[in-house]
Amino acid sequence: MNMQSQAPLLSVQNLVKNFELRASKGLRKSKRIVQAVSDVSFNVSTGKTLGIVGESGSGKTTVGRSILQLITPTSGRIFFDGQDLTELSFEELRVVRRQMQIVFQDPFASLDPKMTVGTSISEPLVVQGISGDHQDRVAELLDLVGLAPDHARRFPHEFSGGQRQRVGIARALALDPKLIVLDEPVSALDVSIQAGVVNLFGDLQKRLGMSFVFIAHDLSVVRHIADDVAVMYLGKIVEIGNKNAVYNDPSHPYTKALLSAVPLPDPKVERLRHRIMLEGDVPSPVNPPTGCRFRTRCWKATELCAQTEPELVARATGQQSACHFPE
Repeated sequence: MNMQSQAPLLSVQNLVKNFELRASKGLRKSKRIVQAVSDVSFNVSTGKTLGIVGESGSGKTTVGRSILQLITPTSGRIFFDGQDLTELSFEELRVVRRQMQIVFQDPFASLDPKMTVGTSISEPLVVQGISGDHQDRVAELLDLVGLAPDHARRFPHEFSGGQRQRVGIARALALDPKLIVLDEPVSALDVSIQAGVVNLFGDLQKRLGMSFVFIAHDLSVVRHIADDVAVMYLGKIVEIGNKNAVYNDPSHPYTKALLSAVPLPDPKVERLRHRIMLEGDVPSPVNPPTGCRFRTRCWKATELCAQTEPELVARATGQQSACHFPE
């Protein structure tokens, strides 16, 4: 008996986001276009986590904010639970946003210092017009993220960085979302605190069955939580697939270089490992290289790489990568 595979909860198709830069030179004004995200596509299934990794400036945060329509995409389509978010009106989008939330990188900047934690957590309920006494719900959410109910009366400055991030997570959970975008949620935390927060995400996913888009630059953190991984470079996905395939058999040279920089816990193995040092800087997104965008730093680059942009192609190990000369 043939059964159709379940439709993904989130489907991003050919996403493009351009930003316009204006500069004045005397009486003349010049306009330049920065393509922060270029033709990005991926799916996220219900109850699964997609990790998006890459260097600063790769466009991963722009992808996350475009998913939620916090910034308007230049082109492309974003389907969430069967609805095309790019075609919804403001009021329609407001209703859908009950099911889509975000946890920001800086927990202190994302919380109003003049509001108690309880007021911040209940704010989504107020904005969405959910009536009733919210105190019980706030206490439930605080307990869910590992904080005490009486913390609701405190202000953000009375918490540590890890506790503040847990408050941000509680606020994101207030409306029982199906999808949460995690925008580098542990990069601003001490290493000793990161593991606890990452483990919390895993526990929440098991208990609540939600999906995550986990944006980070730390590949070791992404490996711990993600089911699938997308590697971005200069606005494009260069490799995407199941995390075991990507981490154990990287196909794209950039992915291999990133993984070679991740320290291993075994000192003997670490000493024997070959570290790939990328030469040069990341090119400007205002004027990206022709052909393959990674070619200016790639040890395999040829004239073909400069002339023709590689497409994402399925590899024998299961993932897709965009390279003329895959590993």
